Formats: sequence, C-alpha cells, structure tokens
Amino acid sequence: MQDSLEIDDSQATRDRSNDRGSPFAPHDEEDVRLMLDAVGATDVEELFDIPDSVRFDGEFGIEASSEQAVMQRLHRVLGTNDDVTEFLGRGHYSHYVPSVVDHLSLRSEFITSYTQYQPEVSQGFLQVLFEFQSLVSELTGMDVANCSMYDAATALGEAATLADRVREADGSVVLVPDYLRSERRDVLENYTDGSDLSIRELPTEGGMVRPETLRSYLDDDVLLVYVENPTSEGVIEEHLTEIGSIVNEESSLLCVGSDLVALSLLQNPGQFGADIVVGNAGVLGLPNVYGMSIGIFACRDDFLRQIPGRLVGASRDSAGDRTYTLTLQTREQHIRRERATSNICSNQAWVALRTAIHATYLGPDGLTELADRCTRLPARVAAELDEINGVSAPVNDAYHFREFTVAVERDASEVVSDLVGEGFAVHERDDQTLQVCVTETNEHRIDDFIESFREVME
Repeated sequence: MQDSLEIDDSQATRDRSNDRGSPFAPHDEEDVRLMLDAVGATDVEELFDIPDSVRFDGEFGIEASSEQAVMQRLHRVLGTNDDVTEFLGRGHYSHYVPSVVDHLSLRSEFITSYTQYQPEVSQGFLQVLFEFQSLVSELTGMDVANCSMYDAATALGEAATLADRVREADGSVVLVPDYLRSERRDVLENYTDGSDLSIRELPTEGGMVRPETLRSYLDDDVLLVYVENPTSEGVIEEHLTEIGSIVNEESSLLCVGSDLVALSLLQNPGQFGADIVVGNAGVLGLPNVYGMSIGIFACRDDFLRQIPGRLVGASRDSAGDRTYTLTLQTREQHIRRERATSNICSNQAWVALRTAIHATYLGPDGLTELADRCTRLPARVAAELDEINGVSAPVNDAYHFREFTVAVERDASEVVSDLVGEGFAVHERDDQTLQVCVTETNEHRIDDFIESFREVME
C-alpha cells in the first residue's frame, strides 16, 4: 500500500511539473522540439500571429462589480443605441417567431441536450431532427438533407468540397455570380484554399444570370455552378430551368442557394436539375441577430455518403415501434480521417429544433402565405418609393422577394444618414444605390417609412 502511494505521489509530482497542459499528451520538451523542427519553427510563439493590441497579458482590466451594478451599466450602454426600425436584409431577415417556439424549445430536455449519440435516451430530439430533414428535403426537392449546417456560407463551402470529392466533372472552377455577398465568398475561398479549386465570377444582367452569358463562361474547367433564388438583392431568378439544362449538358454540378420561406413558394430546385441546395433555415425559429443562423444542405441520393455533418434515420425497435438514430456521421471525429468528408463539429441541433417547431406551427398554408407576403410587400413599397422625385425603384426589372434595390439622385450615404435621423435603417449599396427589405415585422411602419423617404429626398 505504501509503495502504491509513493508511486502515485511521484506521478502527481510529475504531472504538476508539466506546465504545458494535460499529462496524457506527449508534449515534453523533447517532443516539442521535434515537432517544431518538423515545421521549421524555433519556438511555439512562431505558430501564432497575435497582435500586441489584443494579446492577453494576464489582466482583463475590468473592475469587479455587483450583479446589480453590471445590469445597470448594461442598460445605460444599450440605451445609447439608435432607436430605429430596420428595413435591412441581405441575408439576414426578420420574421415573427411565435411564442410557442420559445415555450417548447426552452424545455429542459431540449435546452440541456448534447449531441444525440445515445438513441435510447434521445428519441424526442432525434425525431425533431428527422422532421427537420424531411422539411428541408420536401422544400428543396432533393433526395436527402442533413441535420443542418452552421449557416448558408459554410454550406456553400461544403458544397464546393463535395463537388471536388465526387468528381462528376473534370474541372476545378467554382463559378459564382457577381451578386454573391462578399462575406459568403470569403468563406467559400477559405474552404477551397489548399485545394485545386479556384473561384471564377460570372457577370449578371439586371440582377439575374442570363443563359447566354452562362454558356459563354461554362467550359470543361467548371466543376460547380452556384446561383441563388432569391438573390442577395431580392431578385427572383427567371431562367432557372434553362440554367439547369445548360449546366447538366456540360456535366457540371449545379448548386442553388435559397431559404426555407422562399422555397415554400418559389420553383422547387429539384425540378430544374439542382444537384445541391444550400441556404438559410434561420428565417424560421430565430430572431434576426445579424450573425448566428442555421444552414441547410440537401443533395441528390448519389451523394449520400459524401454529405457533411450528420443524418438521422428512422427504423423499428425490437417491439416494432418507430425509432430514430444517427444513421450517418461523416466527420473526422467519428470515422477514419481519410474517409471523413468534413470537420464540421456541430449540427446546430437546438436551432434546428426551433426551425422545425416554427415550420410545423405555420403548416404548409401558413408558410406559403408568409412567402406570398414577402413578394407583395416589397412590390408595394417599391411602387410607392418610385413615385418620389429623385427615386427609382426597383432598380432591377424583376420580381422580388423581401427586398429590392433603390436608385437615388442624392448621395446614398447622406440619404442613409438622414433616414436614421428619421428612425429608419436601410443598406447603402454604393454612391447612388440603397437596398430596402420589408417583411411582416416592419410592415406596420411602411407608411411612416415612405413619408420619411419623401421628406429626405426633398
């Protein structure tokens, strides 16, 4: 017994002396030196590029305060925010979230749940994710959909790497329209960095991809073509059937970006030959926070084993009852790294739960009614803005979903600033162009917004 205690005490001493972290990882001085030599670095600090201005020096510089004092300070700080009604969009959309979403999703069995590795104790959550997948599959017209992605941008990045793996075409170019938001393109470039893939921009006309332009850009080098419906400018693409035919003729893959509300009304991507559908599911179940969201990823059955993230499947237990389980998990944590499709480490399960609850609450009729309002409202606002002197709306002669661009004869930045002074926020696109987004959440301020716009332009 004494010998055992001495051994344990000696081990504990060694553990404490190892100030580099866990005693179970091989990182003594010799291991560190060998690893640094292998990557050509002289010390660990060379592996990190942290500016001095943000480098942690051991002190946060925050005085300790009581909870009450902290809350009072937060209220003061937040009270300095501009009190404006947002007519903002470009990928971040506000829809009313019914209270039932909070009441159900905040139940303890959901809010405390982690990844559903143990099906015997996770049937409720697994069923919700299965229903989420079914919802996405039905709206996209694709054979299979995963449990969710981080957001629309990472879903697009995963689409590009999937196309690279399945290699249905010999090319290495990802063709994207010029209306692709810079933030999403940045993520796509990060995903393709280090691979043989390159990104080429496709010019559009009137905010849409023109079939004749696509034909001129589509050659043997193009592996994947990406289009959006609606676009980041709210334009509804009018040539999707022809686009699908052109892409399929060249054996390239077609990826379509959209969102769950729009998909309930617009042309089903599966109907015009889409191979992959990505986009935003956070339009349901989440308030607009201009950041956190949830992505969708759906594709043809041919790519089942290449889909990133996780899939929930339905089966029967020994009693014959319907059951659910994680059927396919293709990330490197679960299978051999060389066979993994992605290192995505979360499937946004709780957010997918909220999306599924919201969609179920609306039902098919409620969902299409909401989508219909998203076409009627921007058409009404654009028509009224167009009657104002010095304003032309919409810029693109097309049908729009939620949002549209507006040309102004004044400097756009001044118009934006003046509108903020009137209590409204819109996007500034360039020196002469704004972008306006309208949904049911700001519908009650439309008349005031139009009147303020008129006063600003006088």
